[in-house]
Amino acid sequence: MTRHPHSDKYTISHEEINALPLGSFEGPVEIISHPEKVNRAFQEVMSHSIIGFDTETKPVFVRGHRNKVAILQIALPEKVFLIRLLATGLTPEIVNFFQHEDIRKVGVAIRDDIKALQLLRKFKPAGFVELTELTRAAGLQVESVKKLTALMLGFRISKGAQTSNWEAEELDIKQIRYAATDAWVCLQIYHKLQSHSSGSGRR
Repeated sequence: MTRHPHSDKYTISHEEINALPLGSFEGPVEIISHPEKVNRAFQEVMSHSIIGFDTETKPVFVRGHRNKVAILQIALPEKVFLIRLLATGLTPEIVNFFQHEDIRKVGVAIRDDIKALQLLRKFKPAGFVELTELTRAAGLQVESVKKLTALMLGFRISKGAQTSNWEAEELDIKQIRYAATDAWVCLQIYHKLQSHSSGSGRR
């Protein structure tokens, strides 16, 4: 069984997580709310071969009701885009990104994200990487973004904004940092796993 690259642990307790320092993505976050700004953003996105990926949807408290995906998060190494899909829609640039097999889109519970996004517009997903499949193969016994971040990156992320209103006219700073961090840590965890895998292969 492969060990975590910085520890001999395969899992982590809630108490251990709570003892870690709080961390978040502190780089620039660009919010895209207009369709005409999508093209320029994705010119930058498409120049990267690996990105962190996530979505946010306004929570539902009524049985049988379902909200549409409100936010698409795209994390680059030094920058995160938050795309307000209810304002932009799934533009051709976004669909092309989803269907591009040479750009790895790394996230957690990606199957659910894809299913929800296809309610906005049909596309043929390609290049998506389910992070928990990689962490299971590495012997880690945790699957949530919060636990993976704690175990792999050594800090705690806040989940306080998770069930907030993602359809709000303006996102507050807690929502912005939460959404950006969730996608960015997926990218960081992926790189940690790849680095460890490469190192193991040289033995």
